[in-house]
Amino acid sequence: MKKIYHLKTCDTCRKILNQIPDLDQFELQDIKSDPITALQLEEMKNLSGSYESLFSRRAKLYKERGLKDKGLTEQDYKNLILEHYTFLSRPVAIVEGRIFIGNSSKTVEELIAGQTS
Repeated sequence: MKKIYHLKTCDTCRKILNQIPDLDQFELQDIKSDPITALQLEEMKNLSGSYESLFSRRAKLYKERGLKDKGLTEQDYKNLILEHYTFLSRPVAIVEGRIFIGNSSKTVEELIAGQTS
């Protein structure tokens, strides 16, 4: 399976998608218009090891709600990601059982390298 969860209005996501060779082989899911399901999130968590690893602390709502000062649990991370798409670190790519989370240059390089090898 090759799938990318992204936000089509996000410039960073678009830039990353444009760098991926054979993008037409991926299933793309815009998480704003087609929200992730609990089952999809569970699959991501199983591949990544935790909900926290999928959670974006850059989300505007993270700051607005003062979540930095709260001791969030794995269940909190799960509920927040399911509640609002901005809490998912984007993009998330799943390629043949491997997961690539976020937009760090290292993550993007690994994702692209995996497509060209």
